Amino acid sequence: MSATTVDERLVETSPLRKLLGRPELGSVVGALAVFLFFAVVADGFLRASSLSTVLYASSTIGIMAVPVALLMIGGEFDLSAGVMVTSSALVSSMFSYQMTANTWVGVGVSLLVTLAIGAFNGIMLTRTKLPSFIITLGTFLMLTGMNLGFTKLIDGTVSTKSIADMEGFASARDVFASTLTIGGVDVKVTILWWFGLVALASWILLRTRAGNWIFAVGGNQDAARAVGVPVARTKIGLYMGVALGAWISGQHLLFSYDVVQSGEGVGNELIYIIAAVIGGCLITGGYGSAVGSAVGAFIFGMTSKGIVYAEWNPDWFKFFLGAMLLLATLLNAWVRKRAEATK
Repeated sequence: MSATTVDERLVETSPLRKLLGRPELGSVVGALAVFLFFAVVADGFLRASSLSTVLYASSTIGIMAVPVALLMIGGEFDLSAGVMVTSSALVSSMFSYQMTANTWVGVGVSLLVTLAIGAFNGIMLTRTKLPSFIITLGTFLMLTGMNLGFTKLIDGTVSTKSIADMEGFASARDVFASTLTIGGVDVKVTILWWFGLVALASWILLRTRAGNWIFAVGGNQDAARAVGVPVARTKIGLYMGVALGAWISGQHLLFSYDVVQSGEGVGNELIYIIAAVIGGCLITGGYGSAVGSAVGAFIFGMTSKGIVYAEWNPDWFKFFLGAMLLLATLLNAWVRKRAEATK
């Protein structure tokens, strides 16, 4: 090695280069643009109550977008995430009602069942070596059928019986579906769940060995395995993380309305993936952030409610969502190229 050769790890990185290297940069720029747009065209969008509503809509997507983003960073997908939310709610409701148990017993059983579904996805993926698309598509179809079949078999209809008068319902609703008043503004507790999950996921990704494993298996799992990364254990853990998010979302669904429709959740898995992609996650894995997924969910919330406040035809919502997905992906690609050009 010549005397003039410098270890690149010792070279100080400029603030601009660090900024351009952040996965969520493109989504933050997009979020600012969407925010300013609706602030101008939608009357009442900037009211505190309106922003609280936007945050609530964002949180219902963001709670799932966070673990889905981690899974995508790890190089995999979960197409069963949407119906898993409904499965979690159905298990909690039907177990509590049929066993005449405290609703917290149903909540606990639901957690175990939902985590088992996540573990099943992960184990099937690592044991069979089949693509995650196939594995989770199969789980999606099975859960869709089971949600409808078991609900009609046990309750005789496509929806569960009300559990609002059961012991423990009020306290469970306080945890999963309550409304807090902060500074005179009503704030849904799901917003706190969402922020907490973003903070936890960011800490895992950036401050723990497990975070290094997630990036490693998403970037190149063969190379990761060669240096001792527990690839199978990491991927199973990521799928169980998605299941945990589905459990939280499912309990919110149940305790918000006290009954659950068995057909809900179909198609939501695509929204979770869209939020993660808008937030900077690569389809190929190995790149992304939890904060980016939160920004992606926030863009979704602003768009869904901004259209209402602007009094536009909501039939166009999916068009705007698709356009944002394409624009955000192009912007993220441009940012990455700029980051690479500064190296």
